[in-house]
Amino acid sequence: MPRLIESPTRVEAVGTPPKTIEEFVGRVNSGDANMSMALMNSPAGWSEPGQTPEFAEYTLVLLGELVVETQAETFRVAAGQAIVVDAGEWVRYSTPGKQGAQYVAICLPAFSTETVHRDE
Repeated sequence: MPRLIESPTRVEAVGTPPKTIEEFVGRVNSGDANMSMALMNSPAGWSEPGQTPEFAEYTLVLLGELVVETQAETFRVAAGQAIVVDAGEWVRYSTPGKQGAQYVAICLPAFSTETVHRDE
């Protein structure tokens, strides 16, 4: 049965300076554990610790540019581009550019603080 998600829930973000996370679908806002979908607004100069999550993350950049570091390569993902990071792969996200970035992140299964496994 269809469910209308009338509004997101703001979720506390990790990283400096803080970014805004608005979860539309996921454990917090809709009770879904199979998938999460959130709108991210990351300011210029934002970065977060690396992580080795138990979920795959599909990211679509809407505005600006997102830098995605893996152990093998660093990607600069521009507006209109997307990137997929598989579960179990080390990754670090940042927005070092002057514009920051707005992007949609979809995690399968849903994001959780217990399964993200951030670096110390």
